[in-house]
Amino acid sequence: MSTAKLDGAVLKVAGVVVLGAIMSILDVTVVSVAIPTFQSEFGATYAEVAWTMTGYTLALATVIPLTGWAADRFGTKRLYMTALLLFTIGSVLCATADTIGQLVLYRVLQGLGGGMLMPLGMTIMTKAAGPERIGRLMAVLGIPMLLGPISGPILGGWLIDSYSWHWIFLINLPIGVIALIYAQVVLPRDNPEPSESFDFIGMLMLSPGLALFLYGVSTLPEEQTITAGKVWIPMLVGGLLVIGFVFYSFKPRHPLLDLRLLRNRNLTVASVTLAVFTVAFMGAGLLFPSYFLQIHGESTLHAGLLMAPQGLGAMLTMPIAGMLADKVPVGRTVPFALLLIAAGFFTFTQVGTDTSYLLLCGSLFVMGLGMGGTMMPIMTSALRTLTSHEVARGSTLLNILQQIAGSVGGAVMSVILTAELNDSAPVPGLTGPTGEPVTEAGLAIAAQMDPQVAATVPDPTLLERGLEFAADGFANTFMVGFVLTALTLIPALFLPRRREESHLLDDEKGATPVILH
Repeated sequence: MSTAKLDGAVLKVAGVVVLGAIMSILDVTVVSVAIPTFQSEFGATYAEVAWTMTGYTLALATVIPLTGWAADRFGTKRLYMTALLLFTIGSVLCATADTIGQLVLYRVLQGLGGGMLMPLGMTIMTKAAGPERIGRLMAVLGIPMLLGPISGPILGGWLIDSYSWHWIFLINLPIGVIALIYAQVVLPRDNPEPSESFDFIGMLMLSPGLALFLYGVSTLPEEQTITAGKVWIPMLVGGLLVIGFVFYSFKPRHPLLDLRLLRNRNLTVASVTLAVFTVAFMGAGLLFPSYFLQIHGESTLHAGLLMAPQGLGAMLTMPIAGMLADKVPVGRTVPFALLLIAAGFFTFTQVGTDTSYLLLCGSLFVMGLGMGGTMMPIMTSALRTLTSHEVARGSTLLNILQQIAGSVGGAVMSVILTAELNDSAPVPGLTGPTGEPVTEAGLAIAAQMDPQVAATVPDPTLLERGLEFAADGFANTFMVGFVLTALTLIPALFLPRRREESHLLDDEKGATPVILH
C-alpha cells in the first residue's frame, strides 16, 4: 500500500468515523458546560448532576470490552451503525427528561452507543489506511478531539443561552441521521466470520468490575471520604473482579481483553504515559470552564469561547505531529509537547479573581499546541508495532485505559476542589437545602452564577473574601494537575527514540483481515 497521503477512498471512510467520534466527544464537552444549568433546572446538587457525566462514563467502560467480540460476530459496519442508532435515540430521550434521574438513565443509554464508536472507528480506519500511514490516520482521528474542546463549550453555551438545555441533546438527531446514511453508503459490506468463542467468564468479571470500581471512584466527590461505604465497597469489589480478570485473562486463547499485548514494550510504555497524562490533564481540564463560570461569572457561551484557544493550538500542531509520527520516533517529539502543556498549565496554578484573560487564553493556546503533539503520537506509538489483528485489540485496551484514567482524574480533581472550597469559613445562620452550612466560597460562587443571590447578601466584603478563597481553591487544584502533567515526562522518556518497522505490513502481505477483538 502506498505511503503517500491518504487517498479519496480512505478519506470517505474517515468521514464516517470522524462524524461518529464528533458526536460522542462533542457530547461530553457540551454537557460539561451545562452542569450549572442542570442544577438550577432540576433543583439538584452538583454531586447529583455530576452523574450525567458519570453514568455516561460507566456505560462506556461496561460496553467497550464487549465491542471487540460483537464486531467479530456481527461485523464492524453493522455494529457501528447500531452504535450510532443507540447514541442518537439516547440523545433524543435525554431531551425529554423531566427529572435528573431520567436524564442520568438516558445518558447511560447514550454511553452504550458512544462506547462502541471510538474502538470500532479506530479499527475501521486502521484497515482502510494501512500500516505506513498510522500517523496520518491518528491525525485524522484527532479531528474530533480538536472540534470537541473548540466547538463543544461554544455550541453548548450558545444553545443554552439562546434556546434551552434540551437542544444540546437534540442537535445530535440530525447529525446521527446523516451519519447513519453516510455509513450505509460508504462503509464496505460486512462479511463476518466469527472464529473466536465469546469469553463469558471474562465478561462476568471485567464489565461489572470496571462499572463497580468507577462507580465507587465517581461517588467520592459526593461523599468526600474514601471510608464511606458507597465509595470503598464498590471500589473494593470492582477492584477484586478486575484483578481476578487480570490473572484469568492469560488462560483462555481468546480473552475478552488481551493483556498479553502488554508484552509489547511500545504498547506498555505508551499505555502508562497515556494513563498518567489522562488523569492529569483530562481531570483538571474539566475544571477550566468551571473556573470561568464560577470565579469570573461568565455566561456558558463566553466560557466556551474562552476555551477555544486550546483547541486552536491543537489544530495547528496535530496535523504536523501526525506526519512526523510516520517519520520521526515519538520519543523525540512527545517530551517537548508535554513541556509545552506543563508551561501553559503553570499559569492556572497562579489564578486569582482578576487574572488577565489575555494571559489565560495565551496559556490555553500553548497547552493546545502541546496537546496536538501528545495524545495522537502516543497512540501511534502504541499501535505501530502490533500486527493487524492486534491493532483492534490494542485500540480496545487503550480506550478502556482512557476511560478509567479519565474517571479517576475527574473524581480526584473534583474531590480536591470540593475540599478546598469547603475549607472556607461558614456563613453564620445560613444553611443549604439539606441543612449543611453554606461556606463563604460557596455563597460567592452562587452569587457569581446568579445575580439575584448577590442582591440578597448585605455585606459585599463577604462575597469578595469568599471569591478570593474559591479562586485559591481552583489554583491549588490546578497545581495537582500541573504536578501530574510534569510527572508524565518520566514514562514519556521511555517512548521509542528509534524508528521501528510496523508488523502490520507482514500481515497485509498475507492478506490477514483486520477484525476487532
